[in-house]
Order: sequence, then structure tokens, then C-alpha cells
Amino acid sequence: MPEHGGQFELEDKCPSARMITLRSPSVNSSTFVLTAFSGLEQQYPWISIPFFTTYTFVFWGNCMVLHVIRTEPSLHQPMFYFLAMLALTDLSIGLSTVHTVLGILWGFIQEISLDSCIAQSYFIHGLSFMESSVLLTMAFDRYIAICHPLHYSSILTNSRIFNIGLTTVARSFFFIIPPIINLKFFHYCRSHNLSHSFCLHQDLLRLACSDIRFNSYYALMLVIFTLLLDAALILYSYVLILRAVLAIAERHKSLQTCISHICAVLVFYIPIISLTMVHRFGKHLSPVIHVLMGNIYILFPPLMNPIIYSVKTQQIRSRMLRFFSLKIC
Repeated sequence: MPEHGGQFELEDKCPSARMITLRSPSVNSSTFVLTAFSGLEQQYPWISIPFFTTYTFVFWGNCMVLHVIRTEPSLHQPMFYFLAMLALTDLSIGLSTVHTVLGILWGFIQEISLDSCIAQSYFIHGLSFMESSVLLTMAFDRYIAICHPLHYSSILTNSRIFNIGLTTVARSFFFIIPPIINLKFFHYCRSHNLSHSFCLHQDLLRLACSDIRFNSYYALMLVIFTLLLDAALILYSYVLILRAVLAIAERHKSLQTCISHICAVLVFYIPIISLTMVHRFGKHLSPVIHVLMGNIYILFPPLMNPIIYSVKTQQIRSRMLRFFSLKIC
């Protein structure tokens, strides 16, 4: 590989560099430059306003959903437990990126260490898989509620919901450990400029000069057996739901309980597909478009989910209206 050839040539010319490499071949103390909107640095104070507003709504909206579910006894049901898991995941996604995105726009930070970058990448990808898993469990909940209503309470008991929650966390965060840890042992000899204002696994792979085949193939398999599999199972569950609904009289009322979840699925998968298409076919586009799409992928679902469930779910909407009326009084 040419990258390795360049590395060896450098080591031959510089004995001290060769000694360092031989002593510590697996230690990499590199720092990386985070990228926001290149060419628009003078506009960062203005650009930070919509980003700050978005993060504020992400935190406030998801905290409100969690507060309403926790304080309203009538919402202590499986459907709303899963919604609380979704809100907690969205809240965590915002927390995992807010310090770098706003830090760049406000001029506080520009670089990030390799360890911090790997940690952020781990949480971003783990939480994305977590959101997909929660959406799948919510589809399962709707399937049981509509197709097997008489057995709903006996199937989705509190202990089973707890076990489902633990399984989704383990599935989301355990299987991504090998490729994430492997990032620590790569040699990064190319430009250390990241493509986004936060760290992504594929972004670090692009800068590595080591053999990245394991990470590439493993990441592909992980996407297939998590995101794509979850999407297929969600679609299959709605085929079964639609078939069951067509056989009952109160079709509109039954489908109404699924509208919020369908919207949540769309706001999660559409940004992922859009970002993938931009990375795959939009190499000629401005880097600003890539950065903007990356932030939409991170922030759009956490921003929209509280709005969707506040508007479409009558129990959440009425409880929030009651909360605000009490605050005003």
C-alpha cells in the first residue's frame, strides 16, 4: 500500500521516528480537527443561534415527555414505557454531540483527542442502534395491542418490558465494541480534518492508513443486522397489523394509535438514507451540505419525536396542556 510505503520511507530517514514506532506501535495520541461550515467562519455566531435553539428544544421536549410519563399514573403502560425509552435515547443523542457542535460554533474548541473522538463515536453509533431497537420494540407493542388485544397485559408485563430494555441496550452497545476499540490501534497518517462537527466511525476510517478491512466489513454486517433488519421487521409488523385492521370494524381508531410510531420511524430512517445517499453520490457537493446533512441525521429525530407524540398522542397532549395551564395559573 502506498501509505505504508510512505511511512517506511519516513522512518528510514528519521531514526528517532523509527524508534518511537518500534517502541509503541499501537499507541496513537493524535488529535483531530473538527469541521463545521468551512468558509462561513465569520457567520458562526449567527449559525449557532438555530443550533442552540434546536438543542434547547431537544432537551426541553424530551425532558417534558419523560416528566409527563413519570408523573401521570394513567401513562404507566407498556406503550408509554417504550416511549420513555425513546425520549431517553433522543436526550442522550443530544448530550453526546452538543459540546462539540456548539463548542466549534462558539469558538471554544476546534480539536479533539483520539480517545475523546473514539468515545463520542461509540456513543453516537450505539445510540443510533438503540433508537432503531426501541422503534422495533414499539412496533412489536402496536402489533400485540392490535392483533392480540386480549393477551396484551399478560404478554407485556413489567418484568418482560424491563428485560426488553436491557436486551436493546446490550444489543446496541455491545456488538459495536470490537470495531470501536480497533480505532485506537490504527495509524492515522492522512489529514486529520474530520468531515463533521462530531466523530463518526466511517470518518475515522477515511483517515486511517492501517488495514481497515475488519472494521469495514464488520460495520457493514452490523448495519445489515441492526438497522436494515429492524426496518424489515417493522415493515413486516405493519403488514400484519394492516391485515388485522382490515378484518375489524373500527379500522380508523385502530390505525390512529400507530400514526405516531409511523412518523417516528420515518423521521429516523429518512435522514439516515439521505446522509448515506449524500456520502455515496454527493462527493461533488459542497462540504457544507455534508456537514448540514450530518447534523440533520443527529438532531432531526430527537427534535421531532416529542412534537409528534405531543400532537398525535391524546394522553400526552392533554397532560402537557394541563401542565402548562397549571404553570400559567
